[in-house]
Amino acid sequence: MSHKARNMVRSLLMSVAFAPLLLASGASAQGLTEQQQFARGIYQELVEINTTTATGDTQKAAEAMGARLRAAGFPEGDVHVFSPAPHKGNLVARLHGSGARKPILLVAHIDVVPANREDWSVDPFKLTEQDGYFYGRGSSDDKYMASAFITNLIRYKKEGYKPDRDIIVALETDEEILDANGLGMQWLIKNHRDLIDAEFALNEGGGVGLKNGKAIRNSVQTSEKVSIGYQLTVKDRGGHSSLPRKDNAIYRLAEGLVRLSNYDFPMNLNETTRIYFTKTAEVDKSHADDIKAILAQQPDPAALARLSENPGYNAQLRTTCVATMLEGGHAINALPQLATAKVNCRILPGEPVEGVQATIERVLADKQIEVTPTGKAVLSPPSPLNEEIMGSVEKLSKEFWPNAEIVPVMSTGATDGSYLRNAGIPTYGHSGLGADVDDNRNHGKDERVLVKSFYEGEEYLYRLVKMLAGGK
Repeated sequence: MSHKARNMVRSLLMSVAFAPLLLASGASAQGLTEQQQFARGIYQELVEINTTTATGDTQKAAEAMGARLRAAGFPEGDVHVFSPAPHKGNLVARLHGSGARKPILLVAHIDVVPANREDWSVDPFKLTEQDGYFYGRGSSDDKYMASAFITNLIRYKKEGYKPDRDIIVALETDEEILDANGLGMQWLIKNHRDLIDAEFALNEGGGVGLKNGKAIRNSVQTSEKVSIGYQLTVKDRGGHSSLPRKDNAIYRLAEGLVRLSNYDFPMNLNETTRIYFTKTAEVDKSHADDIKAILAQQPDPAALARLSENPGYNAQLRTTCVATMLEGGHAINALPQLATAKVNCRILPGEPVEGVQATIERVLADKQIEVTPTGKAVLSPPSPLNEEIMGSVEKLSKEFWPNAEIVPVMSTGATDGSYLRNAGIPTYGHSGLGADVDDNRNHGKDERVLVKSFYEGEEYLYRLVKMLAGGK
């Protein structure tokens, strides 16, 4: 080997040897602790694996997190990566406790909705840190929780923590399509219930609401709306476009959709939403009078109408149905023989699903518009307001966000918590992630998470789970 070659090899070896020191100094320069740097690395790895439900690879993500756990000393028997179909992956990992109490289950989904590069200001499948935010598809929904749970499980292991109960982490696939093919949470419940059986579960669904940078509420999701789709179909004999008729499939469908858009389902508050509005009236002064007016024994219709103009409040007040897709006709010079629309409904828990379809048909007021369900509604009972969970949340929240109200919420979206609830595992949506109440980018362009909120939330979940798991 030449002298020049030896010098090159020596330089490479020196670079490798000093890489940890350089990383540490870089972390210090950024003001990050070693633990925060570790958390960021796991987060970045997850975000940068494309796990788009239809075309991505959740198996790769599950295997990557499994590898992280094994490298941290978890035995093979406590780290399970399942692939129920090609490119579909679920992970179940366990930190053993004393067994004095039934396990706690920590759930996060690793699939994400699509993101087109041309729509985003940054690459959606690269973790980009700028302007105080982490950008990336799934950065909040739901790879923040997935990375936090894996990071913290490894942290517990390194500390030699021995909880009173086993701590189980389950990362699941296909949540974004409500596990329509039964490859995610339903598959785990059906095939490996013993691995995920727990006293209760923590899941996505409730976060820390920020207003002007200040935490105003810390939410705990105890129930969720029931999601179901309907297809609206109008058929006609068609004909040549040069001979138009008033009886037009597209017009009939459009007129029916306009009637549906003008309809509001009646207000129907349940235990969770009534407490939610009661608490919200204390922090949202601009709507406080209207909120109090709708909570009265005789709700004020005018106040209800004003509150309903706020999409977030409207979704808590009632069942909603909205047109999301539209298609019609087959040629520019032909009258339409077929026009279809898809309507997505989010039904309040406890309201009969068949009653919603009957209401849609009544509001459309046209028997030529056929209404057909496009899926099966998954009903699930609300989880009870568990005193241990709510008490721990309230105590710890005061340390992190002293002025935030603890608010039970009903999720207007849908999660796989419904499958867990139906399986007898009470589930609570609670992330500890702070986000601006007026800037929800989940499923949208430039999804992002405040950098400060990421590290704060990860530490919050670390401490909350220890409070709930007990032990030393």
